[in-house]
Amino acid sequence: MPTYIAFLRAINLGPTRKFPKDAIIAAVESVGFTAVATHIASGNVRFQTPLRSRAKIERMLEQAFLADRGFDVPTIVFEASEFAALAAEAAALTAERPGLARHYVYLLKNELDAETVARVEAAASDAGEMIVRGRAAHALLREGYQEGVVDPLGAAKLLGVGTNRNLNVVTTIAAKWC
Repeated sequence: MPTYIAFLRAINLGPTRKFPKDAIIAAVESVGFTAVATHIASGNVRFQTPLRSRAKIERMLEQAFLADRGFDVPTIVFEASEFAALAAEAAALTAERPGLARHYVYLLKNELDAETVARVEAAASDAGEMIVRGRAAHALLREGYQEGVVDPLGAAKLLGVGTNRNLNVVTTIAAKWC
C-alpha cells in the first residue's frame, strides 16, 4: 500500500488555529487512512491509503480537518518516494552552496507555470536565491538576509498554495518516513 506524507498549512498559529497531533491522527484515520504518524507539532503527517489520486487524498483530508477543527487547513500531499527525491535534491542544493544561512523548502500544492518559475527565480538578490523544482521552491538564504522577514526575496507570494519547512525538517522526515 502506498505511503504518503501530508503537510498542513497554517496550524498551531495563535489561539484560534490549534490542531494537536492526536487530533490530526484521529482526523486522518477518520477517512480510512492507516499507519498514521506525525512529526513535531507543525503539521507533518504520514499515512497509507490504496488511493492514488493526490487531489482526492488532499480533498478528503481537508474535508476531515475542516469537520474536526472548524477552519480550513490547506494540505499538500507527496508520495513517499517523491518526497525522498525532493529531500535529496534539497540536500544537494545546500551542499552546492557552502555557507548558506538558511534553506527553506516551500512545498507546493501545484507546480508553477514556466512564467511564474522565471519570475520566482529572478527574485535573486544579495540575500539569496529561490530555485523551483517541481512542487518545491527552495529559498537559499545567505548570511546577512533579514531574519524575521517572512519573504526576504519577495518571491514566496508568487508560489500559490503551499507551506514551508526548513531543510532540517525536510531531511529528517525523509530519513524517518521514506
